[in-house]
Amino acid sequence: MNSERRKNVRPESLNLLDFVVVDEQGRQGEYAMARTLNVSRGGILMETHLALEKGQQVMLTLELKNSLVNIMGKIVYSCFENPRYRYGIEFFHVADADQRLLNAYVDAFQEFALQESAQ
Repeated sequence: MNSERRKNVRPESLNLLDFVVVDEQGRQGEYAMARTLNVSRGGILMETHLALEKGQQVMLTLELKNSLVNIMGKIVYSCFENPRYRYGIEFFHVADADQRLLNAYVDAFQEFALQESAQ
C-alpha cells in the first residue's frame, strides 16, 4: 500500500531559497532564508528558523539553472524539528516561463533519483 498523498513526485533537493511572507491583501512582510528539502511541480518542502502559520502565503524565490524563479505558495503542512521548522508549500501561482524552468529542474532530479536507485 502506498502512503504517498502527493499528486507530484518530490525528488530530494538541498538548495537555498529566500521567501517573503505575504498577507491577505498582498502586502509583503517578513523576509527570510530557507533551504529546500525536496521539490515538485506542485510544491516544496522547506526548512527555516522562522515560525509561520498553516495557511500563510509566501512568495518564494528559487535559483534554478542559474535563473531566479518566483513562485507564490501557501503553507499546507508544518512541523517543528528543533531548532528549525519544516513547511510544506503548495504552489498556487507560477508564471509560465518559471513553470517551464521548474519542470525541467524537477525532471532532472527525477532522472538523477532513478539513476541512484538503479545502482
